[in-house]
Amino acid sequence: MAPVLRLSELKLPLDHTDADLEAAVIKRLRLRPGQLRGHRLVKRSVDARKKPAVALVYCLDLDLDPAAETFLLGRKKPDPHLRPTPDERYRFVVEPGQAGAASERPLVERPVVIGAGPCGYFAALLLAQMGLRPLLLERGQPVKQRTTDTFGFWKGTLPFNPESNAQFGEGGAGTFSDGKLYSQVSEPRAYVRKVLEELVDAGANPEILTLHRPHIGTFKLATVVRGLRARIEALGGEVRFGARVERLDLDPTTHAVRGVVLADGSSLPSHHVVLAMGHSARDTFAQLHHQGVAMQPKPFAMGVRIEHPQQLIDRARYGEATGHPRLGAAEYKLVHHCQGEGLAGRDVYSFCMCPGGLVVGATSEPGRVVTNGMSQHSRNERNANSGIVVNVTLDDLAPYGSGPGDPLAGVAFQRHWEERAFEAGGGSFQAPAQFVGDFLAGQPSAQPGTETVAVAPSYQPGVHYASLEPCLPAFVLEALKEALPAFEKRIPGFAGKGALLTGVETRTSSPLRIPRNAKTLECTNTPGLYPGGEGAGYAGGILSAAIDGIKLAEQVALAITRS
Repeated sequence: MAPVLRLSELKLPLDHTDADLEAAVIKRLRLRPGQLRGHRLVKRSVDARKKPAVALVYCLDLDLDPAAETFLLGRKKPDPHLRPTPDERYRFVVEPGQAGAASERPLVERPVVIGAGPCGYFAALLLAQMGLRPLLLERGQPVKQRTTDTFGFWKGTLPFNPESNAQFGEGGAGTFSDGKLYSQVSEPRAYVRKVLEELVDAGANPEILTLHRPHIGTFKLATVVRGLRARIEALGGEVRFGARVERLDLDPTTHAVRGVVLADGSSLPSHHVVLAMGHSARDTFAQLHHQGVAMQPKPFAMGVRIEHPQQLIDRARYGEATGHPRLGAAEYKLVHHCQGEGLAGRDVYSFCMCPGGLVVGATSEPGRVVTNGMSQHSRNERNANSGIVVNVTLDDLAPYGSGPGDPLAGVAFQRHWEERAFEAGGGSFQAPAQFVGDFLAGQPSAQPGTETVAVAPSYQPGVHYASLEPCLPAFVLEALKEALPAFEKRIPGFAGKGALLTGVETRTSSPLRIPRNAKTLECTNTPGLYPGGEGAGYAGGILSAAIDGIKLAEQVALAITRS
């Protein structure tokens, strides 16, 4: 089958059959028997705007009789949702043959990638596919050991490990998340398709190719990152763990990259270094700043995690269709534009919503508490959770910096409130938790009795019932108090007394940006350094970070082959 037409916005009820789907295509396009020879699913989404009639919406590539194709495209008023099937094939900017024999190139031409998150892994994968045998350096541990360290910390059976945790290690911060694979940033479909296909080849469920809002889930992500590593190594690349980069080796005259120096004192020469270190590599940020690498403070957001029974979210989203096997656990997306005194320009929004998931400890430093959410592929835990966060501006960060425009002011801001959360939680990595009713009333929460009807906290390593006021800035507190009743109007029960808030959520995105040349993607004042992904301020999730990694690899490959 070679489909040439794509039909979108084809809506069917939840209980339709395959025959119903084919009949709907024929009816929609007014085809005669035999003109539809086959179809391929491109995307499926849920339309829950009308609760009594929740529907599935399809996008299909159609294999049609040539006469039917000509007729449909030649109509005076063609179907607005029918168009030629776009070419979504990814094309390498450098074919392996163009790169020449990588083994014959000088060692300094071997690209180095720092960080084994989605940006770093996809940069390394594409470089390997183009025959350039990259060396990938990860400060943390392989995902199996990292999982042992992280889950051990959560369960209280292992001490906190600053180099192997929810932020550092193979797979990056996204490994312990819901594994969402969609982005609010518009990207060329060829890049999106390339990422999704590579993830499937590495072990992800093929359904991510067709779901409107695909996700992988934590345990499955662990399998996928191992698959990506194996493919890089099979293509001649190398992945090293426990290899923290201490500093860059920079030319004293041109400030160009000559290589990297590791924490063990060893040096690795390279004129092409991809910097994909993630949003929590604070010691790396400080060292780069010390070495004069250009960087700027960047706005981000902070707030809390909120938990509800998943059934409450399902009922609000799907109504009587709740529990239908084609729906799964419901998601939500909420935004509130504040209007109260002193809150002009503040937005409160849901972030990284995890249906049927858990709230987990995501700190990367001792003496600090950070929350995040994660889900397994099944999304079958009893609670739904989401970050409810407030935008943090550069003006908010200024008092925490060492001077005007300090690029590390955001790091200092995050650390301050994470330390306050650690103290409010009792000083043992437990997180401070407060019921929404108490939060809105301005009173601390007490440990609920067994007879109390409330959300059971899922946070690991555990919660300490208290007040969140000591660990949130005043503007965040006031914005949340305005937004929660507004969210209640959209999801009944959202601001119910028993809903649970856990603090603090600070790692929504990088607190700084490393500026880069719009064409070559090199750092503006450090030739040969290619900053990217979340840590450098150019991505906001697994998909966008992976795509940024591909773009970096393309520019590195072009630079090497032209040299």
